[in-house]
Amino acid sequence: KYRFKKDGKRHILIINESTKEDTGRYQVMTNGGKCEADLIVEEKQLEVIQGIADLTVKATDQAVFKCEVSDEKVTGKWFKNGVEIRPSKRITMTHKGRIHKLVIDDVRPEDEADYTFIPDGFALTLSAKLNFLEIKIEYVPRQEPPKIHLDCSGGEHINTIIVVAGNKLRFDVPITGEPAPTVSWFKADKEFKETDGRVHVELRTELSSLVIESAERSDESSYNIVVTNPVGEDKATLIVKVVDVPDPPENVRITSVGEDWANVIWEPPKYDGGKEVTGYLIERKKKGSQRWMKMNFEVYTETSYQSTRMIEGIMYEIRVFAVNSIGISQQANTSKPFMPIAPTSEPLHLTVEDVTDTTCTLKWRPPDRIGAGGIDGYLIEYRKEGSTEWIASNQELVERCGFTVKDLPTGEKIEFRVIAVNIAGKSEPALMTQGVTIREIVQQPKIRVPRHLRQTYIRKVGEQVNLVIPFQGKPRPKVTWSKEGQPLDPKQISVRTTEVDTILFIRSAERSHSGKYTLTVQIENMQDTAAINIRIVEKPGPPQFVAVKEVWGFNALVEWQPPKDNGNSEILGYTIQKADKKTKEWFTVYEHNRQPRCTVSDLIMGNEYYFKVFSENIVGLSENPGISKNTAVIQKTGLIYKPSDYQEQDVSMAPKFLTPLIDRCVVAGYSTALNCAVRGHPKPRVIWMKNKMEIRDDPKFIMKHSQGVLTLNIRKPSPFDGGTYTCRAINNLGEAEVICKLEVKVPQ
Repeated sequence: KYRFKKDGKRHILIINESTKEDTGRYQVMTNGGKCEADLIVEEKQLEVIQGIADLTVKATDQAVFKCEVSDEKVTGKWFKNGVEIRPSKRITMTHKGRIHKLVIDDVRPEDEADYTFIPDGFALTLSAKLNFLEIKIEYVPRQEPPKIHLDCSGGEHINTIIVVAGNKLRFDVPITGEPAPTVSWFKADKEFKETDGRVHVELRTELSSLVIESAERSDESSYNIVVTNPVGEDKATLIVKVVDVPDPPENVRITSVGEDWANVIWEPPKYDGGKEVTGYLIERKKKGSQRWMKMNFEVYTETSYQSTRMIEGIMYEIRVFAVNSIGISQQANTSKPFMPIAPTSEPLHLTVEDVTDTTCTLKWRPPDRIGAGGIDGYLIEYRKEGSTEWIASNQELVERCGFTVKDLPTGEKIEFRVIAVNIAGKSEPALMTQGVTIREIVQQPKIRVPRHLRQTYIRKVGEQVNLVIPFQGKPRPKVTWSKEGQPLDPKQISVRTTEVDTILFIRSAERSHSGKYTLTVQIENMQDTAAINIRIVEKPGPPQFVAVKEVWGFNALVEWQPPKDNGNSEILGYTIQKADKKTKEWFTVYEHNRQPRCTVSDLIMGNEYYFKVFSENIVGLSENPGISKNTAVIQKTGLIYKPSDYQEQDVSMAPKFLTPLIDRCVVAGYSTALNCAVRGHPKPRVIWMKNKMEIRDDPKFIMKHSQGVLTLNIRKPSPFDGGTYTCRAINNLGEAEVICKLEVKVPQ
């Protein structure tokens, strides 16, 4: 408000924006004195450059009151009949420079009044009157026929609307007419009045709208709109066409495969989505994988495709998509899994094995290159020499490398070929270098006796006899077997004959089957014979008349006669055993002795000996021995043996165990033995028991008794074999037993 300014010796007081309150006397004092002055502030006069003029306006017109004053900074207020006016949507007040405006839009009768502008800070008013001019017009209703306004400049499809499936369609139809017409919508001649839902109609002033939310294929139809009023009627037809992505292609299938390629075909989709199918996208993947690989990045227009650069022996799958201008279809059903494989190479070494007057037997070898597809079989074809038409001789594929082609014309020269077939198709054919004349070849009968049957065929009693003897001859010869000139008994001996061999079979051989068998192969007056000697052998009987012929020193001469039954085989030798009369333990003295006699040496003086002899052939030792009727007594040197007159001492005693069984703890799986020693006369019978149950013929246990030492061997015991074991010895004088415990542990 107040500022002080010094200019040399001058001092200045400055009063900003002075008012009448600033009127008064002002003093300034210094060291040498003071100075006074009076200030008089007069009111500033506001000059009106343009006043407010009265206005007369009609209804809905705009009224503008405007005035202009001399000072741009002067503000003011507007009043209506003495009441301050507030701005609204219709009433606005502006101040630009020295001009003040009051604008009233859409004048109404109630706006008629006195309007005043009063500047702020000045005793000044500017007034004007607003007069409302009321005009009375008599209304005469206007009548106009209804009219549908559609743009018909689009050519021949002027009323066709295309919408993509899933999108929203809103079609607004402008309508005019006085009075307002009534609107009706029809879909395929059936009126619908839905005002909500997915498909509905909206009605507004001079506008009717057809709304389809998320268009579907079923919405495609013709829609008719009819407008009527008392003056007339108008109608229009709208064709709504819904376009979509096409349906998936159909019937995707693999027609052929190669080493690294496969041909796939499919059928176009039944529904193209309303737009022409422009092509297809093809994808493939390995079976079991989730990763599909695109085969084409540009749309492929054909309905067949060759997929290449695949790995032979790997299973693949292919799927196809259809494409139109709207988009890509869902995938078609995936093709059946397939494997790229190549046909095999041609079969090898095609030759003729046999020819008759109506048949030809072929044989060949598998192809050199088979591949991952393997071989399903072979196709055999033939044709007459000079003809171009090949005839299939087998309806189903042949798996083995041989086939007999039948019903061939006799005397014709026939060419043959063989084709290998697998999943990839047919191989190149294997051809013969020249044709084959169909006529029967006569071959004399011939028996091919195997080398091992050219000597006597030897088998043991109870074994099988199975003789396979090949022969040849064309046409097929007649085969006859006989034994010693007599036909064979089919109940005992079976014979089976094929085109190339004959088999003689005996299930269980007996001695009576031994003999000379004759095989005869005959074609008309030509024949061949072969003799086969069969010998069925068994163990021999015991030697006869075993006796001690002479005793001298510590030696004894034992002689015998050959066995009565040699088991149908030559006696190869004898086995001689001796036993002391006291112990009756037998020991082998000689084995494979060729002569029916032997000298037994190193006998013990004072002992008396028995002898027994086993006969032996190619089957083995006889079941029973021949035992000497007399004994060999070895007397002391220089003394004449005289039998004693006194009674022989009675050595009989009840069984007694000298060494008991000992408790054992063994590891499972390792064989073990339980041992004890017993004495008794007569020799006691020994019984082994486990948990008080007698051990009988169990291959797990082996019981031995030698010189009074008893042993029970247990093979690879298990925890189940643990328990209490008892050894009991019994003779007619009494019995004794010993017990031990066996524990079997399983290693950890």
